Amino acid sequence: MLEANLKSQLKAYLEKLTRPIKLVAFLDGSDKSKELKSLLDEIASLTTQISVVEKEDASARRPSFSIGEPGKAASITFAGIPMGHEFTSLVLALLQTGGHPIKLDDATIEQIRALDGDFSFERYFSLSCHNCPEVVQALNVMALINPRIRHIVIDGALFQTEVEERQVMAVPMMFLNGQNFGSGRTGVKEILAKLDSGSAERAAKELENKPVFDTLIVGGGPAGAAAAIYSARNGIATGVVAERFGGQVLDTMSIENFVSVKETEGPKFAVALEQHVKEYEVRSRRDGRAAGRKARAGPYQRDSSGERRGAAGQNDHSRDRYTLA
Repeated sequence: MLEANLKSQLKAYLEKLTRPIKLVAFLDGSDKSKELKSLLDEIASLTTQISVVEKEDASARRPSFSIGEPGKAASITFAGIPMGHEFTSLVLALLQTGGHPIKLDDATIEQIRALDGDFSFERYFSLSCHNCPEVVQALNVMALINPRIRHIVIDGALFQTEVEERQVMAVPMMFLNGQNFGSGRTGVKEILAKLDSGSAERAAKELENKPVFDTLIVGGGPAGAAAAIYSARNGIATGVVAERFGGQVLDTMSIENFVSVKETEGPKFAVALEQHVKEYEVRSRRDGRAAGRKARAGPYQRDSSGERRGAAGQNDHSRDRYTLA
């Protein structure tokens, strides 16, 4: 099922495994089940660290398989055949389950471990979806860190009845404990911000303890990045608050209308934006948004349009206070 070159690369990666992995397959008599079994057997043939067993479970989606350590409850399940863009997600899940280090900072790992509750995620994908792997990989990592998190990755094309019943109109789409949790490209920090109810308050307090900004830019898309750069270049103490640096650009695969760049991809463009902003003294906070603006009392007057004007006639919002969420 795997091409010779891909199999050779996979074999090299699997040599990094430091502990055994058990793949538990839930199959029926369909062609897709046979295809999945063939893939799992082929992977297991590349290393002695991986074993494959079949199991009967009437409640399990078929075809599907779980990834876990022998003797421990598996936290990751793929319902479908993770090829296409999701093959990388499968390889990472194998490596990380098998002991390969997870590339997250210590503070984020501790925040995941400290989550209070039981979280059962279901995430729908398609093999051609460019934005799906980031979400899959984020939830897989969280499931490996916190034993109270479970993640099932579902190929919508193989489970059409579910897709129709749940009204999955686009992928990636997530459900948490049976309820719609969101859709679109999402990373670990964005998911954490929604799960950890106290994270926003802690971050807001941390921000309040820092020096006051001359300019606080709300939004980290191209416009916000440009505003931050020009403000900082003029010696203005600048901060940026954004849910995701890059904004909707992260969900755009092909960009062909940015002057001087003939063609690029949204995620690549977003990384370039953030790197450019970091060249200047700009303090930024991710996973945050402005929930409202509260005007502070101060000497000003309004013009005929209702806009506040200071003594020199300029717009005066300098004493406004933004509520962060």
